[in-house]
Amino acid sequence: MHVNIRQIGNSPGVVIPKPLLAQLGLDPKAGVEMTIEDGALVLRRPASPVRRGWAEAARIIAASGEDELVLGEFGNAEDSELVW
Repeated sequence: MHVNIRQIGNSPGVVIPKPLLAQLGLDPKAGVEMTIEDGALVLRRPASPVRRGWAEAARIIAASGEDELVLGEFGNAEDSELVW
């Protein structure tokens, strides 16, 4: 399939047709890994979605009460003099 390189904002870009995304199983929300191999631009599904499971892990930690600050609260010595 031939596609044109077009201007997208300040950058040149290529729009990947929806049928190709579906055929490859690529999810636009998950993004892709992009590399150049032997002179070809290669797109792959990410090994695992970025930050998968972080929200659920944070909920579990908060529910267990183990979410206190490790270093505690601290500030600069002059912070008490600041007027907001």
